[in-house]
Amino acid sequence: MTSSPERPFTAVLFDLDGTISDSAPGILESLTYTFRQVGVPVPDHDTLMSFVGPPILDTFRIAMGMDEPLVERTLAVYREHYFSHGALDSQMFPGIDVVLHTVHEAGLPISTATSKPETPATYILEHYGLTGDIDVITGASDDEVRSAKADVVAEALRRLTARGFDVSRPVLVGDRLHDVEGAAVHGVPTVFAEWGYGSPAEAEGTIAQAATPLDLLPILLPDA
Repeated sequence: MTSSPERPFTAVLFDLDGTISDSAPGILESLTYTFRQVGVPVPDHDTLMSFVGPPILDTFRIAMGMDEPLVERTLAVYREHYFSHGALDSQMFPGIDVVLHTVHEAGLPISTATSKPETPATYILEHYGLTGDIDVITGASDDEVRSAKADVVAEALRRLTARGFDVSRPVLVGDRLHDVEGAAVHGVPTVFAEWGYGSPAEAEGTIAQAATPLDLLPILLPDA
């Protein structure tokens, strides 16, 4: 499947947390619970917010300075609590469903590119009825071996290619610096989601910024 020649992009990758889903409440509650369960001091709110979006293992290893045994224990507690309590403590950002549907109907293939593992990502997208407009759900592997954004982007492009889609001019929509940097590894430009969790400084290096989800449409589909 190919797009009209005049369109700037042939495929769109969407981050999930902070771009499609306002998932911070469930993530923060699960992180707070987890840190208390494993005996780690709970960081302040701003620090916890900085953990929403980046790979969770980076949070535990780098931001929290945990050794590997503690990382494994913390990840197990977090996974169980988040999937059973926190995953649906979220809501879709207003208008993102319209964007996904419009882009899909215009013939542009869509994949997610999220550092959230695919099982909870799929669970969330199915709950909110968005899977019909997303061609491929790509995220971190459930064992977190694939969690770096660059690796997730590579996998999303591979899966779209395997489905026969044109990925010659992909673009990623995301709200954090790790989205921008991970996409750039593969030469993929990023449109910055200003409604998400990233600071304005994290938009550096992006090709455009959108204040609301609906502002994406003239960027992704200027011919519409």
